[in-house]
Amino acid sequence: MKKSYHKIIGISLAAALTFGGCASKNEMPNQGEKTQQGALIGALAGAALGAAVSKGHRGEGALIGAAAGAAVGGVIGYNLDKQAQEVADSMNTNVSQNEKEAAKYQDIIVTKHENYVKITFKSTMMFRTNEADPTPEAREKIGRLVDVLKNYPSTIVQVVGHTDSRGSYDYNLKLSQKRAFSVANLLKNLGVQNRIYARGCSFNKPLVPNDSPTNMAINRRVEIYLYPNEESVIDACR
Repeated sequence: MKKSYHKIIGISLAAALTFGGCASKNEMPNQGEKTQQGALIGALAGAALGAAVSKGHRGEGALIGAAAGAAVGGVIGYNLDKQAQEVADSMNTNVSQNEKEAAKYQDIIVTKHENYVKITFKSTMMFRTNEADPTPEAREKIGRLVDVLKNYPSTIVQVVGHTDSRGSYDYNLKLSQKRAFSVANLLKNLGVQNRIYARGCSFNKPLVPNDSPTNMAINRRVEIYLYPNEESVIDACR
């Protein structure tokens, strides 16, 4: 029985790769990495669940669970890839592999991570000095994101404000909070129905060292995280 169960797990892995390969090949060329990861995780979870609920037919239950899990996991991964590309297209930019490097040259950076998509807006484009209301240009860019989010009503949105290290921690905390809340409220006012969370980090999490005016400008930013579920939400201030 144990040997048979291990054999099923092996088949589960093959199922994961099969589902991941189908999604990447037929629907989103060059976007298959997260799809395959999602299918793999889904297959393992599905196999375990299928085996647990299928008492006398453990191997059969694991196989059925693996197939279902691979399909669900593949869809989650695929949606993250698709969502990242749609966001980048809406902002007239690309999906960056290196956020720190891209921040040197771009005002808006879209990056893909294992469990979420992140959009970084540099504050030089977003806000006037010491102000929390988005500029007209920023409002226009955020409006483009709204159009994408309408296609993903279950996505959880987290808006996070960051500052450089000049001034006191408390002052920067309040400023980062005001800017995050301002962007979150703008999203709501523009019609976003998704769950939205907002917080400020002061200068707790610099993207680069605060050792030059150029780097400080990079650290002054607002980040918008897009999560597929609550389990994916991270502490963006650490």
